[in-house]
Amino acid sequence: MVAAPPNPLHLVVGDEESSKRRQILDGARKVFLELGFDGASMGEIARAAGVSKGTLYVYFPDKAGLFAAIVEEEKHEQGKVAFNFDPARDVDTTLPEFGRAYVAVLCRPGGGSAIRTVMAIAERMPELGSRFYTHVIAHTVDRFAAYLEARAALGELEIDDYQLAAWQFMQMCQATLFQAFIFQANPSPSPERIATVVDSATRVFFAAYRPKQAD
Repeated sequence: MVAAPPNPLHLVVGDEESSKRRQILDGARKVFLELGFDGASMGEIARAAGVSKGTLYVYFPDKAGLFAAIVEEEKHEQGKVAFNFDPARDVDTTLPEFGRAYVAVLCRPGGGSAIRTVMAIAERMPELGSRFYTHVIAHTVDRFAAYLEARAALGELEIDDYQLAAWQFMQMCQATLFQAFIFQANPSPSPERIATVVDSATRVFFAAYRPKQAD
Protein backbone atom coordinates (compact mmCIF):
# COMPACT_ATOMS: atom_id res chain seq x y z
CA MET A 1 0.00 0.00 0.00
CA VAL A 2 1.45 3.34 -1.08
CA ALA A 3 1.43 6.09 1.55
CA ALA A 4 -0.42 9.22 0.63
CA PRO A 5 1.85 12.17 -0.18
CA PRO A 6 1.89 15.04 2.29
CA ASN A 7 -0.78 17.64 1.76
CA PRO A 8 0.94 20.46 -0.17
CA LEU A 9 -1.68 22.95 0.99
CA HIS A 10 -0.79 22.22 4.61
CA LEU A 11 2.88 22.87 3.88
CA VAL A 12 2.14 26.15 2.16
CA VAL A 13 -0.07 27.33 5.01
CA GLY A 14 2.65 26.42 7.51
CA ASP A 15 5.24 28.42 5.56
CA GLU A 16 2.86 31.35 5.24
CA GLU A 17 2.14 31.32 8.96
CA SER A 18 5.87 31.25 9.77
CA SER A 19 6.53 34.11 7.35
CA LYS A 20 3.66 36.18 8.74
CA ARG A 21 4.81 35.62 12.32
CA ARG A 22 8.33 36.69 11.32
CA GLN A 23 6.89 39.81 9.69
CA ILE A 24 4.97 40.69 12.85
CA LEU A 25 7.95 40.15 15.15
CA ASP A 26 10.19 42.32 12.96
CA GLY A 27 7.61 45.10 13.01
CA ALA A 28 7.10 44.79 16.77
CA ARG A 29 10.84 44.91 17.49
CA LYS A 30 11.14 48.10 15.43
CA VAL A 31 8.24 49.77 17.28
CA PHE A 32 9.43 48.69 20.73
CA LEU A 33 12.88 50.12 20.04
CA GLU A 34 11.54 53.40 18.67
CA LEU A 35 8.68 54.02 21.11
CA GLY A 36 9.44 51.84 24.12
CA PHE A 37 7.08 49.29 25.59
CA ASP A 38 4.65 51.88 27.01
CA GLY A 39 4.59 53.98 23.86
CA ALA A 40 3.98 51.04 21.55
CA SER A 41 0.42 50.12 20.64
CA MET A 42 -0.98 47.12 18.81
CA GLY A 43 -2.18 49.48 16.09
CA GLU A 44 1.31 50.93 15.62
CA ILE A 45 2.81 47.45 15.58
CA ALA A 46 0.29 46.29 12.98
CA ARG A 47 1.16 49.27 10.75
CA ALA A 48 4.91 48.66 11.11
CA ALA A 49 4.43 44.97 10.32
CA GLY A 50 2.18 45.66 7.35
CA VAL A 51 -0.73 43.58 8.67
CA SER A 52 -4.23 44.31 9.92
CA LYS A 53 -4.95 44.50 13.63
CA GLY A 54 -7.21 41.48 13.19
CA THR A 55 -4.31 39.45 11.78
CA LEU A 56 -2.03 40.68 14.55
CA TYR A 57 -4.44 39.48 17.25
CA VAL A 58 -4.65 36.06 15.60
CA TYR A 59 -0.95 35.57 16.35
CA PHE A 60 -0.55 37.53 19.58
CA PRO A 61 -3.24 38.49 22.13
CA ASP A 62 -1.40 41.58 23.40
CA LYS A 63 1.90 43.43 23.25
CA ALA A 64 3.19 41.64 26.34
CA GLY A 65 2.89 38.37 24.43
CA LEU A 66 4.69 39.93 21.50
CA PHE A 67 7.49 41.14 23.70
CA ALA A 68 7.82 37.72 25.33
CA ALA A 69 8.12 36.17 21.85
CA ILE A 70 10.97 38.56 20.99
CA VAL A 71 12.79 37.57 24.19
CA GLU A 72 12.31 33.88 23.40
CA GLU A 73 13.62 34.44 19.89
CA GLU A 74 16.81 36.04 21.19
CA LYS A 75 17.24 33.18 23.64
CA HIS A 76 16.86 30.69 20.79
CA GLU A 77 19.27 32.66 18.55
CA GLN A 78 22.02 32.70 21.16
CA GLY A 79 21.33 29.07 21.98
CA LYS A 80 22.30 28.14 18.41
CA VAL A 81 25.92 28.89 19.24
CA ALA A 82 27.44 25.68 20.57
CA PHE A 83 30.42 26.76 22.65
CA ASN A 84 32.86 23.86 22.92
CA PHE A 85 33.36 23.14 26.62
CA ASP A 86 34.66 19.62 26.15
CA PRO A 87 36.56 18.96 29.42
CA ALA A 88 39.20 17.08 27.42
CA ARG A 89 40.26 20.27 25.61
CA ASP A 90 43.08 22.28 27.18
CA VAL A 91 42.52 25.82 28.44
CA ASP A 92 45.04 27.38 26.02
CA THR A 93 42.78 26.28 23.15
CA THR A 94 39.37 26.63 24.74
CA LEU A 95 39.51 30.01 26.46
CA PRO A 96 40.49 32.25 23.53
CA GLU A 97 38.23 30.28 21.18
CA PHE A 98 35.26 30.62 23.54
CA GLY A 99 35.97 34.28 24.24
CA ARG A 100 35.99 35.20 20.57
CA ALA A 101 32.83 33.23 19.79
CA TYR A 102 31.06 34.65 22.83
CA VAL A 103 31.78 38.29 22.02
CA ALA A 104 30.99 37.72 18.33
CA VAL A 105 27.47 36.48 19.13
CA LEU A 106 26.98 39.09 21.85
CA CYS A 107 27.89 41.95 19.51
CA ARG A 108 26.61 40.54 16.23
CA PRO A 109 24.99 43.04 13.81
CA GLY A 110 21.32 43.37 14.75
CA GLY A 111 21.78 41.24 17.83
CA GLY A 112 21.66 44.15 20.24
CA SER A 113 18.04 45.00 19.47
CA ALA A 114 16.47 42.34 21.68
CA ILE A 115 19.00 42.92 24.48
CA ARG A 116 18.28 46.66 24.50
CA THR A 117 14.56 45.95 24.55
CA VAL A 118 14.88 43.47 27.42
CA MET A 119 16.99 45.93 29.41
CA ALA A 120 14.43 48.65 28.84
CA ILE A 121 11.48 46.60 30.09
CA ALA A 122 13.06 44.36 32.75
CA GLU A 123 11.92 46.61 35.61
CA ARG A 124 8.30 46.52 34.43
CA MET A 125 8.31 42.85 33.40
CA PRO A 126 10.90 41.22 35.69
CA GLU A 127 9.82 37.70 34.76
CA LEU A 128 10.96 38.30 31.17
CA GLY A 129 14.24 39.82 32.26
CA SER A 130 14.82 36.93 34.64
CA ARG A 131 14.00 34.37 31.95
CA PHE A 132 16.45 35.95 29.53
CA TYR A 133 19.18 36.14 32.17
CA THR A 134 18.68 32.54 33.31
CA HIS A 135 18.44 30.87 29.91
CA VAL A 136 20.93 32.98 27.95
CA ILE A 137 23.54 34.46 30.28
CA ALA A 138 23.61 32.28 33.41
CA HIS A 139 23.35 29.08 31.36
CA THR A 140 26.59 29.90 29.54
CA VAL A 141 28.32 30.88 32.79
CA ASP A 142 27.31 27.59 34.41
CA ARG A 143 28.68 25.54 31.52
CA PHE A 144 31.91 27.50 31.44
CA ALA A 145 32.36 27.22 35.23
CA ALA A 146 31.91 23.43 35.00
CA TYR A 147 34.61 23.33 32.32
CA LEU A 148 37.01 25.35 34.48
CA GLU A 149 36.39 23.01 37.40
CA ALA A 150 37.18 19.99 35.20
CA ARG A 151 40.46 21.53 34.03
CA ALA A 152 41.39 22.57 37.57
CA ALA A 153 40.96 18.96 38.65
CA LEU A 154 43.64 18.09 36.08
CA GLY A 155 46.04 20.67 37.53
CA GLU A 156 45.82 23.25 34.73
CA LEU A 157 44.21 25.90 36.92
CA GLU A 158 43.97 26.88 40.59
CA ILE A 159 40.54 28.39 41.26
CA ASP A 160 38.59 28.75 44.50
CA ASP A 161 35.32 30.08 43.03
CA TYR A 162 34.56 28.70 39.56
CA GLN A 163 31.46 30.83 39.00
CA LEU A 164 33.39 33.99 39.85
CA ALA A 165 36.27 33.00 37.58
CA ALA A 166 33.87 32.28 34.72
CA TRP A 167 32.21 35.68 35.14
CA GLN A 168 35.56 37.43 35.33
CA PHE A 169 36.79 35.97 32.06
CA MET A 170 33.54 36.66 30.21
CA GLN A 171 33.40 40.24 31.48
CA MET A 172 37.02 40.88 30.54
CA CYS A 173 36.30 39.63 27.02
CA GLN A 174 33.57 42.26 26.72
CA ALA A 175 35.80 45.12 27.87
CA THR A 176 35.60 48.19 25.58
CA LEU A 177 33.35 46.22 23.18
CA PHE A 178 29.91 45.32 24.51
CA GLN A 179 28.84 48.53 26.24
CA ALA A 180 29.93 50.68 23.31
CA PHE A 181 27.97 48.35 21.02
CA ILE A 182 24.81 48.04 23.14
CA PHE A 183 24.56 51.82 23.60
CA GLN A 184 25.21 52.28 19.87
CA ALA A 185 28.38 54.30 20.40
CA ASN A 186 30.24 51.86 18.13
CA PRO A 187 29.19 49.30 15.51
CA SER A 188 29.84 45.59 15.91
CA PRO A 189 33.56 45.12 16.58
CA SER A 190 35.73 43.53 13.92
CA PRO A 191 37.10 40.01 14.39
CA GLU A 192 40.57 41.54 14.74
CA ARG A 193 39.47 43.87 17.54
CA ILE A 194 37.65 41.02 19.30
CA ALA A 195 40.78 38.87 19.10
CA THR A 196 42.93 41.65 20.59
CA VAL A 197 40.61 42.11 23.58
CA VAL A 198 40.08 38.38 24.15
CA ASP A 199 43.81 37.62 23.96
CA SER A 200 44.42 40.28 26.61
CA ALA A 201 41.64 38.84 28.79
CA THR A 202 43.15 35.38 28.43
CA ARG A 203 46.58 36.57 29.57
CA VAL A 204 45.11 38.31 32.62
CA PHE A 205 43.03 35.24 33.48
CA PHE A 206 46.03 32.92 33.27
CA ALA A 207 48.13 35.30 35.36
CA ALA A 208 45.54 34.98 38.10
CA TYR A 209 44.64 31.31 37.87
CA ARG A 210 47.60 29.36 36.47
CA PRO A 211 49.35 27.24 39.13
CA LYS A 212 52.33 29.18 40.40
CA GLN A 213 55.68 27.61 39.53
CA ALA A 214 57.86 26.73 42.50
CA ASP A 215 61.17 28.60 42.66
